[in-house]
Amino acid sequence: MNKHHHSQLKSQRGISLIGLILSLGILVLIAMLAMKVVPTAIEYFSIKKAIVLAKNSGTTVREIQIAFDKQAEVGYITSITSKDLVIARNGDDVDVSFSYQKKIPLFGPATLLLEYEGTTVKSGFSTKSQNN
Repeated sequence: MNKHHHSQLKSQRGISLIGLILSLGILVLIAMLAMKVVPTAIEYFSIKKAIVLAKNSGTTVREIQIAFDKQAEVGYITSITSKDLVIARNGDDVDVSFSYQKKIPLFGPATLLLEYEGTTVKSGFSTKSQNN
């Protein structure tokens, strides 16, 4: 019985100290990256909500811009202003679109570039395809 117990201990494997340190290091890097990216994603969703509310609040370009600026102030939106919105008449309706880039410094010369865009158009029109 003792021999069987001894061979069982030898066959068990675990993570080494170096493996543990490397794994924790990778998890810390992922967590740090997430802490920098998540706020920009939250702001993006706030902007998407704000353009829908602005579109529904006004009929002229100026009214929509004023409504967006109010939403931006309440929602802590700092990446774009109402002047960055693309407001286009679509028949009787008005469509509001936006696109912007967010650079996140990582370390040294390395940065992460996030490109955000959104629109109130149902067909999937984007400001990027309009500009090209």
